[in-house]
Amino acid sequence: MNNPYFQQLFSQRIGGSDYGKGTEIYKFEKIKRAKRKATAEHPERTLIDLGIGENDEMAPRAVREEMANLIGVPENRGYADNGIPEFKEAVARFMAREFNVELDPADEINHCIGSKTALAMLPAVLIDPGDVTLMTTPGYPVAGTHTKYYGGEVHRLPLLAENDFLPDLDSIPAEILSRAKLLVLNYPNSPTGKVATPEFYARVVEFARSNRIVVVQDAAHVMLSYEGRPLSFLQTPGAKEVGVEVHSLSKGFNMIGWRIGWVCGHPLLVRAFADVKDNCDSGQFIAIQKAAAVALDDPEIPQRVRLKYHRRLKKLVEVLSRCGFDCRMPGGSYFLYTRSPNGIEGGPQFDSAEQAGQHLITEQSICTVPWDDAGAYLRFSVTYEAADEAAEDALMAETEQRLKKMRLIFQ
Repeated sequence: MNNPYFQQLFSQRIGGSDYGKGTEIYKFEKIKRAKRKATAEHPERTLIDLGIGENDEMAPRAVREEMANLIGVPENRGYADNGIPEFKEAVARFMAREFNVELDPADEINHCIGSKTALAMLPAVLIDPGDVTLMTTPGYPVAGTHTKYYGGEVHRLPLLAENDFLPDLDSIPAEILSRAKLLVLNYPNSPTGKVATPEFYARVVEFARSNRIVVVQDAAHVMLSYEGRPLSFLQTPGAKEVGVEVHSLSKGFNMIGWRIGWVCGHPLLVRAFADVKDNCDSGQFIAIQKAAAVALDDPEIPQRVRLKYHRRLKKLVEVLSRCGFDCRMPGGSYFLYTRSPNGIEGGPQFDSAEQAGQHLITEQSICTVPWDDAGAYLRFSVTYEAADEAAEDALMAETEQRLKKMRLIFQ
């Protein structure tokens, strides 16, 4: 088939005239294909999905009931633009209650249609061609993708075990630092599970101020913190003067798919985000914002979610440890990030985590997510579907049996 006339018109940011002709397959698409293949070839073998990265429960009943009641209210039918006061005020109460952070709902908080959209929009606030965004890797790529869309560059800061999965800010070359405008962080970190410390955040504030850099801290997993109380970047003295924090109700409130979160911090940065947002969307459905406000005012919801995934992670760590993996409880998130096996006794050897991950799916129908960005690691998630603790235990027992059968090698 001949190329359409617009084949030459695609922007360079998505591949230019070669758009649609590439053969490279996205990592998560490879995983999906392998899962389908394993299920088709081994219908007798239940797929153990430890790769999925979204909560396995619906939103709490009270939140769903509130949403049902709000859908038919005429006053909720219009555009929300940059958010309704009820939601911003609920966020302010939540930040004060959970983190002792005082925020002005009118000027220092703005809702977003999920944290993903906020991370996509924030580079537009600061990045011009030639500017640099500093990003940790492995990590969520959205802010980096949009940095490149605006003609900027991404400088990656590897998260290594020897640095306790914190970025080495002193490793950044002077030439890069002179052009850097954004530092994007994510703690508790996905996928490593590392939580930030007050000392690290204090160092970040000092780094940002001395190098005139804006910090964007992605706090999507903050309510899934297991080492002490959840920690907000904005609890750090001076943090609000150098950046913003992005929050989501997806992970900590079982509200995956509701697409509701917020950006909070310095009022001028929040205002700039709102101006960009005004040109991208017309706000989340008002009923969703009001239902989210109900969720934010209930401290028991994130406590229940946190306890569940903490329990599941402990079980997974015990199972994987007995199977040869060198792993320990993460500080936060519902992910366990551990070094990938190097091969199978008397069988194939793995040159990468991707090869190991594909072998686990193909041979034992165990799905994980491989990361090779900063060493060969597998990411296990405890968001698998299980109705109760007995079902969790049964799934863990089956996982252990299959992994031991493989005779994995670790070097």
